[in-house]
Amino acid sequence: MATNTQYEVIIIGSGQSGTPLAAAFAKAGQKTALIEREHIGGSCINEGCTPTKTLIASGRIAYLVRKGLDYGVHTCEHEPDVNVAVVDMLKVRQRKRDIVASFRGSSETKLRDAGVDVLTGEATFVDEKTLKYKDSSGNVRTVQGQKIFINVGARPAPPLLEGIGLLDQKAVLDSTSIQELDEVPGHLVVIGGGYVGVEFAQLFRRLGAQVTIIQRGKQLLPREDEEIAHLLRNIFQEDGLTVHLNSDPVRIAPSPSGFTLDFHTNNGDRTVEGTHILFATGRIPNTDRLKPEAANIDMDKKGFIVTNEYLETSSPSIFAIGDVKGPPAFTHISYDDFRILRSNMLSLPPTRLSIKDRIVPYVVFTDPQFAHVGLHEQEARVKFPNKRIQTAKMPMAYVARALETDESRGMMKAVVDGDTGLILGFSCLGIEGGEIMSIVEIAMIGDVPYQKLRDAVLAHPTLAESLNNIWGFLE
Repeated sequence: MATNTQYEVIIIGSGQSGTPLAAAFAKAGQKTALIEREHIGGSCINEGCTPTKTLIASGRIAYLVRKGLDYGVHTCEHEPDVNVAVVDMLKVRQRKRDIVASFRGSSETKLRDAGVDVLTGEATFVDEKTLKYKDSSGNVRTVQGQKIFINVGARPAPPLLEGIGLLDQKAVLDSTSIQELDEVPGHLVVIGGGYVGVEFAQLFRRLGAQVTIIQRGKQLLPREDEEIAHLLRNIFQEDGLTVHLNSDPVRIAPSPSGFTLDFHTNNGDRTVEGTHILFATGRIPNTDRLKPEAANIDMDKKGFIVTNEYLETSSPSIFAIGDVKGPPAFTHISYDDFRILRSNMLSLPPTRLSIKDRIVPYVVFTDPQFAHVGLHEQEARVKFPNKRIQTAKMPMAYVARALETDESRGMMKAVVDGDTGLILGFSCLGIEGGEIMSIVEIAMIGDVPYQKLRDAVLAHPTLAESLNNIWGFLE
């Protein structure tokens, strides 16, 4: 028997915008419900940032143990010329699970303390104001909301490859299932050299797996500066990863040791044998079971919900936030969606903030990290054809702190308006690249010209002081 409950606000999905937005509305005195089908916290806490960076931390420790001799430190009392890292994958996984559980529990506590009704089930639209879901007892519930916010996120795209159904499915992995492995793969083949693919590829190489990347495009990180992407490939190859560019998987078949994968390259057809295969080839929105068409909500051809710059959908009083509205799919962008809506709907006097022209930073947690903010060089030249665009490139080997820590691989690159000195974009492939990039982002937010960073007194020896020196390479 269906029941019907009225709310002023309903949030569908508990991601990094939906969870704080629900709490904000509830604290403001509006009757609020949040419907979540699985785990509080969304993909960031459960399958994304939190667990993957926890695993990557374990991988870095294994890497540093093996590098100990380079620093004059060894771990084997009876064999001082050998450094061995023994990886306990069960312990690595449990550490990840414990941290995820802690973050998830904290999010749920904040929701309930704020007075949000947390409803468990998968929501579908009945009409523009009405949703139904099946609760844990199997009862169909109906709820109505004056305002509805869609925060259902996205999931890994399913693998599309001839023969994939013939494999032991435990060996067929996506970005979620790979985090639950209880042993290090013998040979992990990664399909896709984007952000997700490179992080997992390097992680499992450091944990002890043989790793091969099959990348369709001409470079890793296809959206990034070609020179930096080439440098990342060199770093990977130094660390023992095999990288095939301009390559397309054709078919896969079981073998006694796992599988054989045939793939096509510009130099002909090739075959690789592996034990596990990770598909890191994109994500699809979780709108297929939401039935947004019942609420007259427009979607694009990929199923992402279309919004305007104020996060409004084509249906009055329905908004979309986070990854479900399409790229860029970053946690901090999702959280900024929350901040914009909180300000526009709950502040006094009301504001009219938008997502238009916001500066988008991001970090790929390879080691060294790759970080970027603003425009790449070619983007700047296309967007501003009449500006005098200048670039500055500097190897991390010119940074004293990087040399002192023996972490000098990589480079940084800045793009500036040569007439005003304003920074248009910045990339850093280097130790703590995300932290260096964030300093530049703050300068961009404040319209601080590069000369101010060049002439600032920055403490020595820090990574930040590299921002004194890079501008000497402007051309």
